[in-house]
Amino acid sequence: MQNAKDSFYVALRARLVAINPARTILLRSVVRPGILVEEAEAPFGQLPPDVFVLRWLGLGVDLDQPSTLVADEVEIVYSTLGTQSFGGLDRGRQLSAMDAEVVGMLTPFWTPKLNYTATPPGAMQTKVFWDEPVFGAVTGVRDRLTRSARVVVYSYLEAGE
Repeated sequence: MQNAKDSFYVALRARLVAINPARTILLRSVVRPGILVEEAEAPFGQLPPDVFVLRWLGLGVDLDQPSTLVADEVEIVYSTLGTQSFGGLDRGRQLSAMDAEVVGMLTPFWTPKLNYTATPPGAMQTKVFWDEPVFGAVTGVRDRLTRSARVVVYSYLEAGE
């Protein structure tokens, strides 16, 4: 499933850059697109604002098909404090913009599956595909608004995976 998870993340990252190239994060002295995988980063005391964090939640396997189908649920968590120029009073607008970016990153609901252990990444025989996002309720803690969207990501296992 790692190839599917990597392919999903890289596809979303590339789509985010196309949708909003200004959404970035400074992480370990490097400016990167504003999306990251929680399990691939050092632990945070608090999630960074205005960034999408992918959190892999659970794994399922369907063996009743000619090829093994694997499903992994991912939660996309994001929050905002609003902008300084508006004193944070635009938090709702900023969160709505991030909601639209989530929909844009997830559309279309598939991407080619690539093997990122090779350089350049090698194309595999199947695709990675996913359901429509299910958005959670907005939560507010102090001056921060947070939302998450859950998506089930599917992939067929290939030889060597």
